[in-house]
Amino acid sequence: MTQQVFKENNLSELKSYINSLEKRKIFIVADSLSYSISGAKQFIENTLQLNDNIVFTDFNPNPQIEDLRKGIRLFNSKSFEFIIAIGGGSVLDMAKLISVMAHQTENLEEITKGNAKINNNKTKLLVIPTTAGTGAEATAFSVLYINKIKYSVASKLILPDIVFLSSEFSMSAPPYLTASTGLDAFSQAIESVWSVNSNTQSQEYAFKAIELVWNNLEKAVNKNNKQAKQKMQEAAFLAGKAINITKTTAPHALSYGFTSYYNIPHGHAVILSLNYFLEFNYNVTDSNCTDSRGAEAVKKRIDKILQILDTNISNVKVVLNSFYKSININTNISVLINNFDANLILNSTSVERLNNNPRKVTKSDINIFLIDK
Repeated sequence: MTQQVFKENNLSELKSYINSLEKRKIFIVADSLSYSISGAKQFIENTLQLNDNIVFTDFNPNPQIEDLRKGIRLFNSKSFEFIIAIGGGSVLDMAKLISVMAHQTENLEEITKGNAKINNNKTKLLVIPTTAGTGAEATAFSVLYINKIKYSVASKLILPDIVFLSSEFSMSAPPYLTASTGLDAFSQAIESVWSVNSNTQSQEYAFKAIELVWNNLEKAVNKNNKQAKQKMQEAAFLAGKAINITKTTAPHALSYGFTSYYNIPHGHAVILSLNYFLEFNYNVTDSNCTDSRGAEAVKKRIDKILQILDTNISNVKVVLNSFYKSININTNISVLINNFDANLILNSTSVERLNNNPRKVTKSDINIFLIDK
């Protein structure tokens, strides 16, 4: 499926497209807190002139299956023919799921767990990200939690049909949100490079995303620089396109427990183990390599990451820690979490994401990281 992408200089084209629709039949998904603060509400009501539509905001920042059922019931209360999602990654994921799951006859929990297939019906979806980092606007999968366990619902139908990219909505975002979402894009891009599923196209997207984050995130966080935030929007979209091909790997696999049990926002949670796995994967050997192209090919791809960061494997942890510190992100688990229970992380680690890692990861390997912290 080919997406239609509008950028800030295409706003008039987007407005013309929305004007061609029957506006009473548009369902809107947004975040209850940021909808007004980010300027999203004003954009929807004044710019797109959608004033009397149902806006679904009543769901968890980490979308639960109960939230999805609630959204589907509201969506099915009228004959909606189009969906607009405007918000961060959770908003986009929820809208992506509603657009497809509202048309399914199989049990939602069984579909989420991969035990039932998705049929080929959906409602057309426009997504407008208000943060720069999740890449949800460019992926054909959505995160959904069942009993604190994270699932990734994947289908080509889940890819949004239309995307509008504008930095305007991220200008009011607090520094911490800008930092954590930006680091999510950073980790996505790095993980995509070393993923066993990487190819020439995904690497092109990923290396460009890494470069954009590296050169712009600090200015976006500390100076709220509009140009830097525009570049971060591009980085997030490219990182999303990269992981749409490759999927994420070990740092994402571990991150979900930190979010579910300790309420550490996703982008921050992902970065906690990135340094460890960067070095871990660089030290891959042919005996523990899961990439059919071999250990040397993995190292060569990681070397290209190190070139962008202007460092080497011996010094990369120092360089990255300095980068995190510059945007006020603490990666010390013992400082971030009281009464930390490593078993919660071990038991909630996504095996699916670990399988994309280029070096085999055991519980012992994860324990080494957790103990070191």
